[in-house]
Amino acid sequence: MWGPAPLISRHGPAELRSAPTGAAEAGPDLTEVPPQQGFADTMTRPSPFGHPFLLGFDEIEQALDRVAKAANDGYPPYNIERLPRTEQEPERLRITLAVAGFTRDQLDVTLEESQLIVRGRQADDKSRTFLHRGIAARQFQRAFLLADGMEVLGADLSNGLLSIDLARPEPERIVRRIDIGSRDIV
Repeated sequence: MWGPAPLISRHGPAELRSAPTGAAEAGPDLTEVPPQQGFADTMTRPSPFGHPFLLGFDEIEQALDRVAKAANDGYPPYNIERLPRTEQEPERLRITLAVAGFTRDQLDVTLEESQLIVRGRQADDKSRTFLHRGIAARQFQRAFLLADGMEVLGADLSNGLLSIDLARPEPERIVRRIDIGSRDIV
């Protein structure tokens, strides 16, 4: 007997082992399969940047991994919107975070290398006695990975919404001719 095992549809993987007992109880469409030892430890995620034509993209892969790890926390909620170009301002991006209950002194917006980091810290007021506390003092950190050349224009807090404006860089089209040399082999 193999012990508890996941149920797998017989229409799934090509190679299925049938269990010695209990398989008939699983139903006509399911077969009991023993757990594979060490299978999860040996699985690796294939890199989308592993192709030989993609050279020097290691930093992008690391940035994607950082973003995937940071995407788990949903607080505070935020919007990212594109603001069109006007006569006075270039095309911009605006990040708006819902930070109700935070004051300007409790919020911190910093740019660390290519990451825009927004932190909020609320301290418990020990002098207050609550009969019911449904609004907890909360701390958060939200990070946004910025592309090279993005500029933070400023931040504004109004009606519980923190808005951060970013200038989107105008890409320069650079064409450069590469001279072809020759190496004479003697």
